[in-house]
Amino acid sequence: MPLLEVTDLHLGYRRRKVVQGLGLRLEAGAFGLLGPNGAGKSTLLRALATVSRPAAGEIRVLGEEITSARKLRAARRRIGYLPQSFAYPPEFTVVDFVRHCAWLREVPRGRIEEAADEAIARADLVDRRRTTLRNLSGGMLRRAGIAQAIVDRPALVILDEPTTGLDPHQRVRFRALIRELAEESCVLLSTHLVEDVAHTCSRLGVLRDGGLRFTGPPEELEALAEPDAPGDTPLERGYATALGGSHGGARR
Repeated sequence: MPLLEVTDLHLGYRRRKVVQGLGLRLEAGAFGLLGPNGAGKSTLLRALATVSRPAAGEIRVLGEEITSARKLRAARRRIGYLPQSFAYPPEFTVVDFVRHCAWLREVPRGRIEEAADEAIARADLVDRRRTTLRNLSGGMLRRAGIAQAIVDRPALVILDEPTTGLDPHQRVRFRALIRELAEESCVLLSTHLVEDVAHTCSRLGVLRDGGLRFTGPPEELEALAEPDAPGDTPLERGYATALGGSHGGARR
């Protein structure tokens, strides 16, 4: 059973169409969603995280279509979500924040403390657990956001531009965490930086103009690369080629 299944999804706001007729099926593992700024990645992730409702189409989380408030609540218990920018109470400490987010996701009370401690450790923030959020650097605040997204090991983890503000060492640690999470969960990672997914994701998708121009393993994206495509690596050149659309729509 796929952990996330999307059929004929349409998204937009006001009169602008952002995503049109998108389909996607994800199981356990890491899936990297690539696309330029403005491609609609954040809009798509908000819908998949159940934050916004689609204009049309179907989203199934753990095999269940979200057709009622009860099913929506059940789905949100199994989803960890880090938006591109997130609101937070600046006076909260890291541990207060992660515990509060666990409570919001209805983690059983007796498990909240242990689950929060584990998530903080996995996000490499143990030495900052008693620091207030207002006193964290941008990179550390991002790691606090990652911690709240992975608390209590959700089945579906959705991360929107998670490496923003991380230094090179932190990015390496983050990639190791993604590989670890992917062994037990479905991790959907959105970025416009190819290097963020090159060593972590077993499947990639390239989003442009409301649809997926490519879905498949990194090796297949590399194989698309045209000799004169921009990029410093075969994967970057394959990504640029897929964005150019010269291969006629989505490759799967």
